[in-house]
Amino acid sequence: MVRTALTGGIGAGKSTVSRRLSDLGAIILDADLIAREVVEPGTSGLAEIVATFGKKILRDDATLNRPKLGKIVFADEKKLARLNSIVHPRVAARMDEIVHAAPDDAVLVHDVPLLVENPHRAEYELVMVVFAPEEERIRRLVDDRGMTRDDARARIAAQATDAQRAAVADVVLDNSGSLATTLAQVDACWRNHIEPLR
Repeated sequence: MVRTALTGGIGAGKSTVSRRLSDLGAIILDADLIAREVVEPGTSGLAEIVATFGKKILRDDATLNRPKLGKIVFADEKKLARLNSIVHPRVAARMDEIVHAAPDDAVLVHDVPLLVENPHRAEYELVMVVFAPEEERIRRLVDDRGMTRDDARARIAAQATDAQRAAVADVVLDNSGSLATTLAQVDACWRNHIEPLR
């Protein structure tokens, strides 16, 4: 079993890289998707978030209002740390379940947006970092996710810097060009770095 990590700042294009790695045969463990799963209605994660931040962070259908919670926590480091202390252990536990169910010869790609902020570098045989310039990331967050420029900048500022991510990288995948160029880099990474680990 080969354990790798995929990280990058919000809007850098991890999902594009992740899809290609999946196409190549990897099992993707997406921390964002799992983070949503562990705070669904009826979970202990959502109950603890409500107990901490109040019912105002719920939608009418009792699901988590992520944009509303985001505005609260991304403006206050202590509140963000508190939210992370609720969500991260639950995400880690769910990932462990998926890993234990994977075949022995699997290539696992842990899609971990906050790898640098919550370092577990030693757990991975290879760390891939997706890079795109900050202005391009802001454009994507505004155009594709409907954020305001100020919200996009706040999200980026709350994360590690490009230099901090580069410092933990074994491979940097530049996603600032065309889709074909990015996919070619992913294919080369698979061929030159992941296959030899198998």
